[in-house]
Amino acid sequence: IFQDHNGNTAADFYNRFQEDIQLLKKLNIRHFRFSLSWSRLLPNGTGNINEKGIEFYNRIIDCCLENNITPWVTLYHWDLPYELEKKGGWANRDILNWFRVYVDLCVNRFGSKVKHWMILNEPIAFTGGGYFLGIHAPGRSGLKNFLPAIHHACLCQNIGFQLIKERYPESEVGTTFSFSHIEAYTTTNLRQNTRHLAAAKRVDAILNRMALEPTLGLPYPHTDLKVLASINKYMQQGDELLLKTPFDFIGVQTYTRELVKHSYSVPYLKAKLINAEKRNVPTTVLNWEIHPPSLYEVIKKVAAYTGVKKIIVTENGAAFNDRVESSRVHDPYRINYLQQHIAELKRVKDEGINVKGYFVWSFIDNFEWSEGYHPRFGIVYVDFKTQKRVIKDSGYWYQQFLKDHA
Repeated sequence: IFQDHNGNTAADFYNRFQEDIQLLKKLNIRHFRFSLSWSRLLPNGTGNINEKGIEFYNRIIDCCLENNITPWVTLYHWDLPYELEKKGGWANRDILNWFRVYVDLCVNRFGSKVKHWMILNEPIAFTGGGYFLGIHAPGRSGLKNFLPAIHHACLCQNIGFQLIKERYPESEVGTTFSFSHIEAYTTTNLRQNTRHLAAAKRVDAILNRMALEPTLGLPYPHTDLKVLASINKYMQQGDELLLKTPFDFIGVQTYTRELVKHSYSVPYLKAKLINAEKRNVPTTVLNWEIHPPSLYEVIKKVAAYTGVKKIIVTENGAAFNDRVESSRVHDPYRINYLQQHIAELKRVKDEGINVKGYFVWSFIDNFEWSEGYHPRFGIVYVDFKTQKRVIKDSGYWYQQFLKDHA
């Protein structure tokens, strides 16, 4: 993790959630997406319940409702109990039963008050980063870890959906997927362009389609990336039917565009991403290209699938190296980013696409996994030493935007 940062305190939301929810209200934000921690509620993964954790989340939910803010709860945002990871984590098919126990607890304890749920946050990101590339926890790598992990994650989406709907059929239940708009690198050489187009298709298959398509009743996209056919060894009878899930909405999370070229040296994919910095394009502090049409393109692509009832943009935003100067945080680059991306959202809505919501990532600066505290995504600045909150200029802009469009 960047400079040995850790999430022990982070933004101290545990002790400051009432203050933060009041800040949400002040900014005219009437919908709050937050996550439940499996590790907090069931420290051993299953078994003994941590009642203090149950109490904590009930207090957050109650505080939201008292302030006329609708809670949108994500069941899993990458924090698997360590005891389960020692047993194989997402690569162990037993996680289907472990996850069922966890979701059952959440539905029983919070379902009477929470009416909007997201099952998983970005299944391809946490399995790809944690079980294939090894750059995120638990730091495992290789297809033998990734393929069972992504398959079990996709199955768990259905388990979560069914459990909530059985108990509270009126609840709105979706899940979230990470997407990047993929384009092929082009040259004057037509033969090379053909290779680059094929490479872009392979990258699109694993980044954008691997988790989405089985949820919609389609096979894993191994016709475009043949190595993915190895997932069949982890399929059991009836899994195809269990994968298909009639979600009420699909959560789209997108930030950037990726330019792809063919590469013989990259295993499996035979493709590589061209660094945005080398392309001399505008970027965020994470070297992600700022390309507003990406949001439009991704939503159009997702909406074209049969079975997508509606789309909610559950994450979109930008990280920069913000600083407090004279008690203010001037971030015109973030305002520009939000304005341009929301304009793309309007463009796709004007074309008749059923997009019903937009969540900025993020409300406050936070601990960003392996990047630590370096990238600041929030529209509210957090001084991680004092925990003081400072509304950024982008926060004030968003406050006015929401007021104008209420």
